[in-house]
Amino acid sequence: RSSQQGADSGDGSPSSAAAETPSSEDFSLSLLDTNLPTEAETELRTFIAKRLTKGALFEGMGNVASVGLSIPEYKVGCYYCRFQQENLLEMATLESDINAPEYVVCFLGGSEKEDTFRLELDKYVQSLKINLNLEQKTLETYINPYLRSWFENAICPIQRVVQLFQEKLAFLLHAALSYTPVEVKNADERTEKDISRFLAAASLQGLVQEGTMTSLCIAMTEEQHKSMIIDCSGPQPQLHNAGSNRFCEDWMHAFVNGAEGGNPFLFLQILENFKLKAIQDINNLKRFIRQAEMNHYALFKCYLFLKNCGSGDILLKIVKVEHAEMPEARNVVTVLEEFMRE
Repeated sequence: RSSQQGADSGDGSPSSAAAETPSSEDFSLSLLDTNLPTEAETELRTFIAKRLTKGALFEGMGNVASVGLSIPEYKVGCYYCRFQQENLLEMATLESDINAPEYVVCFLGGSEKEDTFRLELDKYVQSLKINLNLEQKTLETYINPYLRSWFENAICPIQRVVQLFQEKLAFLLHAALSYTPVEVKNADERTEKDISRFLAAASLQGLVQEGTMTSLCIAMTEEQHKSMIIDCSGPQPQLHNAGSNRFCEDWMHAFVNGAEGGNPFLFLQILENFKLKAIQDINNLKRFIRQAEMNHYALFKCYLFLKNCGSGDILLKIVKVEHAEMPEARNVVTVLEEFMRE
């Protein structure tokens, strides 16, 4: 069988590596690629071999652990993931006597914070798995650069978007929260991917019901008839058909203030807190609406909440879609819409 690894260079900068194993119970790993010092690479290989022997590595599911290596940081955060090459895995399924090669890929950073980005790193390894070809030419031109750019490509996109948009980030947050369609023009491939990833990470996808999300996307598209346009032809992105509210502007300041430290893990934490607060507000509004079906004072509380939360425009649209099939709740939402318009 086979394995792969990634690591940190001695100066603390993010790094990567890879290895191969013969089919045996002791999992003696052979090295495919690394930029770790020799002693640290041996220690990492021992750590991975122990995990393999215990059966602690599941195919395609990454883990994060603290590992003591002979490099200045003393203990570093290690993301590691076992996988099999896609096309050879299919062959092995068809002919059970073929032993498909297996690999372990490892990425090392300065702390266990890599766990924050574990899902992003799983996707990054998945792309490697699909494109893996161990011919020397492919190894040098694709695999090695891909392994070495893991930190920049998997961890830093949200940070780059914050630095690019600055105060205009409020419009991007509003588009993500309200499911407004977004078109990016005149941007290089990396910037376009970064923006797309930021919008996906900032949306409430997976946190609100799927039916609600689909209906909301349709409602927003029909209502606006046009997407928000981001033109990246100049040094600063220009936005057209953009919307914002007080809620998104407040959170934009949290991102911009965090940019001074330049910590990508902090940005993801702020983004998670942003979504958590939005979900709390939606749940509070739904609770008030249930009370308002029987109580006029609760209806007034709904109105005050929408006025003061800073995101009433979006919340009202979300609950309107969710309560479309409930006559009493729909009547409450209609009254609230009239109050908000006035």
